[in-house]
Amino acid sequence: MNDEANDLTTSSEPQYISRDDALQHAMAGDINHLRGLGSHLTTRYAAAARAARIHGTDLAYLRRLLTTTPGRDSVELLLQLLGEQEAAAGSMGLELPLMATMLAQHQSAAVLARTVFADIPEGDRLRELRTCLFHELLLRGVDPDEFPALRPGWLPPLDWLPDRRRALETEPDFTRHSVNGSSSGVKSGLPGHGRLDPPTPRPTGTSPLRNSVTVDEHDLIVTAAEENWGYAEAWVFRPDQPIAPAQVPALLPTLPMECVAGLGPAGRYEIAARPVGDIWSLLFATAAIGGFGNSGRYGAWGRLQAWRSLAGLCGLPFHASAAEVERLAEQYTWFHFQTDSEFFHNDGDDFGIAALSPDGLRLAVLAATDTD
Repeated sequence: MNDEANDLTTSSEPQYISRDDALQHAMAGDINHLRGLGSHLTTRYAAAARAARIHGTDLAYLRRLLTTTPGRDSVELLLQLLGEQEAAAGSMGLELPLMATMLAQHQSAAVLARTVFADIPEGDRLRELRTCLFHELLLRGVDPDEFPALRPGWLPPLDWLPDRRRALETEPDFTRHSVNGSSSGVKSGLPGHGRLDPPTPRPTGTSPLRNSVTVDEHDLIVTAAEENWGYAEAWVFRPDQPIAPAQVPALLPTLPMECVAGLGPAGRYEIAARPVGDIWSLLFATAAIGGFGNSGRYGAWGRLQAWRSLAGLCGLPFHASAAEVERLAEQYTWFHFQTDSEFFHNDGDDFGIAALSPDGLRLAVLAATDTD
């Protein structure tokens, strides 16, 4: 803990000024009095802000310490502290999604079921913690049927998510946390299998297809990367004649997209066909882990953002159900690509995703770079 807080000389109780007295001095033109009053208040404000920072840092350390110390007593004390801090200052700064992911990593599901999900008070102030923790455990393979106390909670928009882990939610990656910090990394590299790299030099022609993405489509497609990565863009092409899956690898570099602009006939362009589960995992890691210098949204919110991007890539509206997204996503043909175009700085975890509809009449593309 930080001993610096012990050196603070401010009173624990605020000393309020007399506004009537200040008004009288102002009306009398006594500016010197007001100058002294302002100086005094500024000094006290600075000391109070400094104390708040110190205490906030120490409380954050204590919260992380309790999440990483296995056992029921640690979790119960954490819940007590979170409740007290929320009552005192609100939930801002409590890092509830982070607390959920750390609890899921370091505590057993049995302990969490008997503590976090037991005896939930009326007007629950920690609803986000419990809801996020449910989805964190779900993605880590915990079966709620084995722990009846585990339930997702009613917290929009997380209540949109399936209350069971779906088949396409394969191998989710999480940040790894300790009391002193965290480590993470998005696995955005292309696999060795499913490679469909066109031979070089590639044709230099330009496709007549034009981008027809709507604002709503664009915003939904880039959801997984919009808050967590450097930059992301989306395109949608609607050809008059169906595109065959075999045509996509050669077609992508010819499309009017920023992510392939200036690529050239011999520039690095790698592409692989991938199952929808691999695409979901990439989207989830993008949202949950985040890019360089960004902590991401963690498991529950990352799960939601991955599903939203998947829905956008499949051409479904924001209000579509998870069941609809899953059903259509399994019918789409999915591609993962990388290039050496200027869009992809290749300094971090950059990737492109292309999604071809079952009828071949819609091709959606998401490109994300970890460098802004």
